[in-house]
Amino acid sequence: MNKKERLVAAIENGTVIDHIPADKTEQVAALLKLYELTEPVTIGNNYPSDKIGKKGIIKVSDKFFSDEEISRLSVVSPNVVLSIIRDYEVVEKKTVETPEELRGIIACNNPKCITNNEPMQSYFAVEKLTGVVRCHYCDKEQDIRKVKLC
Repeated sequence: MNKKERLVAAIENGTVIDHIPADKTEQVAALLKLYELTEPVTIGNNYPSDKIGKKGIIKVSDKFFSDEEISRLSVVSPNVVLSIIRDYEVVEKKTVETPEELRGIIACNNPKCITNNEPMQSYFAVEKLTGVVRCHYCDKEQDIRKVKLC
């Protein structure tokens, strides 16, 4: 596809988040606090996708996300594709994967867990094959698709 034929305008520098499931696009934008940015942000949704049916795409000018932001993103929408753009060219492209550990990103759903009663960061082990996260402190398991973010 010619760059001038793209569905969403090209950006000079920044990040493109692609292959977001259409029903997760708004959640991703809120999670990354894109509505608070002063840089231009383009959010498109319900574009056709061979991989996932309908997809969202977000382009953020002059913004490069931290590892923590990417880890948070992986909980809400794993397998999205991040492209780093410099001078209108993709210089790095990677598929977002949920890390093996999540610290301070999701809340434990056990009300008696120490992380819900003391000022300390949550810490979960991620079992990628089953989609289950286990609290390091109380061993409570949760489905990663149903977790609450901190």
